[in-house]
Amino acid sequence: MTNNFKKTFQIFTGVGLLALTACSSNEKRETEAVTNTPIVVTVGTPSGSDQKELNISGKIEASQSVNISTRVMGYITMLKVKVGDRVAKGQLLATISNQDMLAKRAQADAMIEEAQAALNSAQKDYDRFTVLYKQQSATEKELDNVTLQYNAAKSRLEGAKQMRNEVNAMLGYTNLKAPFAGIVTQKLAEAGNMANPGMPILVIEQSGSYQVSASVPENSISQIKQGGTATITISAIGKSIPGTITQVNQSSEFTGGQYLIKVAIADKDKVGLYAGMYANVAIPVVQKGTVEIDGDRLMVPVSSIEFKDQLTGLYTIGSNNTALLRWVRLGKTYGANVEVLSGLGKNEQFVVSADGKLYNGAQVKIK
Repeated sequence: MTNNFKKTFQIFTGVGLLALTACSSNEKRETEAVTNTPIVVTVGTPSGSDQKELNISGKIEASQSVNISTRVMGYITMLKVKVGDRVAKGQLLATISNQDMLAKRAQADAMIEEAQAALNSAQKDYDRFTVLYKQQSATEKELDNVTLQYNAAKSRLEGAKQMRNEVNAMLGYTNLKAPFAGIVTQKLAEAGNMANPGMPILVIEQSGSYQVSASVPENSISQIKQGGTATITISAIGKSIPGTITQVNQSSEFTGGQYLIKVAIADKDKVGLYAGMYANVAIPVVQKGTVEIDGDRLMVPVSSIEFKDQLTGLYTIGSNNTALLRWVRLGKTYGANVEVLSGLGKNEQFVVSADGKLYNGAQVKIK
């Protein structure tokens, strides 16, 4: 029994050692495979290839557009314009029923006449008692009472006049006029419909002046500058025209994370354009993460800099696609970029970002 037990123990021990050896060998191979896997990196270069175009979609719109509405409630009594009509500045577009306001104005006029008559009477009393007081034929108390009545009559007259001004202002909203010369692009009501305060009745767009409204994602908005140039392509008419960025919205709170920009179109290029056409806007930008040379200065993104104690450096690409840490001397910081004073050549590639932890000699694969 003893000999058989020893033999059995030796057999199991040998099998266990073989299994451990195989596991260790597998782990070693897996570690080597992980170690030898190249790290994917993005590199920057100061060559002219850092310029690219940001392409976004937009729509042509009039430079000025307005909704014609009223501040009063009433039936539309006249609305003769139609979609496509050209209107002049100040042209009467629609009228709203105003009989009730005319009645209120007549009441205000009657109140003004009544207040004016009361003021005339009070002024006569005031003038008479002023003379009597100077002749010591009237007391100071009597003069004070007459003066009070005179001032009250003046206040009532002023109140009646302001009431008429208010009615006249409201009457102005019953005659809707064009604020500028343009084209009627939408007609949202007809004569006989009830007009409500703020409800659009017509939409007028300024004719002959167009721009492109486009949305820019948040990862590209920092590269868009007001006053920059753009190329607008309208496939519907097979036309490409230059444009100028005139407006960059600073908030995307109400635009679904997109930033609205406006690109103006010169009057000489407006021929054949219509509001609502879709357009592609190509904006030349500096590729994110590349070196920018401003005069004699060499600029790199701050995010690519490695800091160790008092030293600063960045990873360059060595032979056989390996990462090499290059110590550099930095200058001033300009926004997201920093000036490199020495340690990096103008034509050398450097690592902007990596998908893993870099170290000297690490195998890299350029994205």
